[in-house]
Order: sequence, then C-alpha cells, then structure tokens
Amino acid sequence: MKKSHLFLGITFVVILAMLSSCSVPKDIAYFQDFNPGKSIVVQNPVEIKFKADDEIRIMVSSDRPELAAQFSLSSGSNSGSEGSRYTIDSEGCIRFPMLGKIHVAGLNRQELQEAIREQIMEKGLIRDPIVTVDYSNLYVIILGAAGAGRIQIDRDKFTILDAIGSNGDLNINGLRTNVKVIRENYGKKTVYEVNLCSAEDLYSSPVYYLQQNDVIYVEMNNKEKRNATVMGNSTVQPSFWISMATFIVGALAWFK
Repeated sequence: MKKSHLFLGITFVVILAMLSSCSVPKDIAYFQDFNPGKSIVVQNPVEIKFKADDEIRIMVSSDRPELAAQFSLSSGSNSGSEGSRYTIDSEGCIRFPMLGKIHVAGLNRQELQEAIREQIMEKGLIRDPIVTVDYSNLYVIILGAAGAGRIQIDRDKFTILDAIGSNGDLNINGLRTNVKVIRENYGKKTVYEVNLCSAEDLYSSPVYYLQQNDVIYVEMNNKEKRNATVMGNSTVQPSFWISMATFIVGALAWFK
C-alpha cells in the first residue's frame, strides 16, 4: 500500500513538472497594463543639464563667415564644420574664444545657446549670431541582459527605452520587472527600479528620462543563473524527474 502511494506521489510530481515547463512566462511582454484607449501621464522630462567633465560641441554661425570664424578653436581636430569641442572643467566652466570663461554647469543645451548668443551681441561682435550647442560625449552605460557598452545620448529627452532599443532590445533571459538604474548626483549614488512590464510603473518613474552617466543594469533570470551552476537547469526539466521516477519505481520493484 505504501509503495502504491509513493508511486502515485511520484507520478503527480512528474505531471506538475511537465505542466510548469509548458506554462507561458508572464514577465516577458512590455506594457502589460497598457490596453487600447488607456492614457497614462508621463513623468515630467528630466532636462539634461551640463556637469563637470561633460564634452560638448559649440558652433557659431553668421551671414559673415569671417566674423563667425573668430569663435572657432584653432587646434585642428577640435574645430570644423560641426563646431569646436569643449570639456567642462571641475569648476563647471569652459573658456570660449572672445568671451573668456563661461560657467555652463547646471545649464541645459538651449540655455547655453542663448547665454552665448546674448554675450556675443552684448559685446557687439556679431549682430545676429546663430549658436548651436550639441552633445559630444554624453552617454549612459548599459550592463547585463541588455548587452554591455556605452550608449551615446543624441537628444534632449533620452529615455530608458531609447537606451535599450539602441542596444537591440533585452535578451529574452533578462528580467524586465526590476531593471535597475543607478544615478549619481553630487557624489551620491541612488538606485531605482523600473518594471518594464508595467506602463504605469515605467512612465511614472523618475528615471524614465535618463541623464548622462546613468547606469542601466538588467539582471538575468533564474534559468540563466542556473546555467552557471554544475547541474544547470537539469533539475527543472521534465526529463530529469521522469528519469528519477523511473529509477525509484525500478528500485521499488527490485526490493519487492
């Protein structure tokens, strides 16, 4: 009687293992709570403001090219049709031709363009200059199941979806429910978690809009983690439990 109960128990475990292996995972699809007709308020865009060590590119244009030329750096690789490159120093400043030292940390791209334009006109250097400021070497770092590398920031409103999409989407084995974003402000690092499966969570997150030097980390799921162990995923495969059940039944028959 006891052997028959054991046999039924083993059979039940095998059936459960087979059913669980066939179940559809619920943590893969994005925006699961975003149905047609539904609206979600997006977190206010976080403006990318310049910080020390940021590299930017500035170009001054005019209908009189000979006047605009005085605002280009003369060192070959730093100047050209796309403007001159500047690295913001530890005090948050750059040294700009004809204008001298300019404090740029804390300004966004549009604010810096306007500040330089106003100074040029105030000094009477060009009557109506066009100033263009672009990001030269601003990036976010991506790690884990999203791949690894630096993603260049190429727009003012750069989102976590932009970063992940630029790297070819997440690996199928990546956890989408707790994507971590590490952000540093004034020497203090803060970790945020974002659930990509929930549009509500994603669009209301303070890290939906990224800032330069943010680090995105996507953790591997348990299946991928088990692959790094000696047994791997063998213990969660139906074939493993069927083999175990066959062995136990055979052992019972032998000792009968």
